[in-house]
Amino acid sequence: MSGIGYSYQSENDKNVSRAIGKEIRVSPKFSLEVCNEIRGKQLSKAEEYLEDVIAMKKAVPIRRYNKGVAHRRGLKKACAGRFPVKAASKILKVLRSAKANAEYKGLDTERLYIRHISAQRGRILKGIRTRAFGRASASNTQTTNIEVILEER
Repeated sequence: MSGIGYSYQSENDKNVSRAIGKEIRVSPKFSLEVCNEIRGKQLSKAEEYLEDVIAMKKAVPIRRYNKGVAHRRGLKKACAGRFPVKAASKILKVLRSAKANAEYKGLDTERLYIRHISAQRGRILKGIRTRAFGRASASNTQTTNIEVILEER
């Protein structure tokens, strides 16, 4: 079984903190959209944004595969949006893990920025749902690998 590594390699590991969430049971589509929205932001602002998404105060713009997605107010450069609460809460958990790793290394958490964040499709957990007349349908669960690298500026 192969391990999951980081897709981004930093040059200076002294001012960098990392965290990874492996095979989280959340939609890769919504995880990708949330990651694209908070990439490059300051850590405190990203946490506030994710908490607002969880409280359904701010919408996440859906830029790909958005046919039939309703419009939301307050979006910039996009009209369609949703409130992916589950994806936002899981990404917030990985962000807080990276923040704890930064505190352990002695970095200043006020000056942390999200240097790299990505969501990649994980393995699919196979399942079946029984149907009438002795048949069965696939009931698969998607997983997502989320990696975060914070940098002190």
